[in-house]
Amino acid sequence: MRKLKNEELNRIDVEAFKEADKSPIVIVLDNIRSLNNIGSVFRTSDAFLIEKIYLCGITAQPPHKDIRKTALGATESVAWEYNESTVDLVKSLTVDGYTILAIEQAENAIMLNNLEIDATKKYALVFGNEVKGVSQEVVDASHSVIEIPQYGTKHSLNISVSAGVVIWDVWSKMNTLKA
Repeated sequence: MRKLKNEELNRIDVEAFKEADKSPIVIVLDNIRSLNNIGSVFRTSDAFLIEKIYLCGITAQPPHKDIRKTALGATESVAWEYNESTVDLVKSLTVDGYTILAIEQAENAIMLNNLEIDATKKYALVFGNEVKGVSQEVVDASHSVIEIPQYGTKHSLNISVSAGVVIWDVWSKMNTLKA
């Protein structure tokens, strides 16, 4: 096997990305502190043609050198919007027809591996603060809570890792169903 060179990957440019059909998935970042985590979520969102990222509360906004450092240009390709209130945004997305999935550990959470996706629906995936997680108000406003199964001694994953795992899982389930 030979590693491919970047020019062999046939990636689209920013303009083609903006024109491309997007996955019916939006990402909601609820009070994320780390600029590197924010940038990583942008980069993952670019990889899976995510429709939009909503930055809420204390979540920093581009342009910022520490977001840019991990986003590697994805802040230019992925649409984003700032909202002060995550709860108000989630309520608005619900009215717009999105199924709201909070990624959190909670009573009656659905384990990610058991999550069933309807490829005809639009989804909003909500990721929370590095310490406090998704706020209870936002959990209350969500349709479901999704938990990533974990079997070690730690209680959580880094938010950028959680986003990568969940985005991939939801995206792949949607695209498997379409095939």
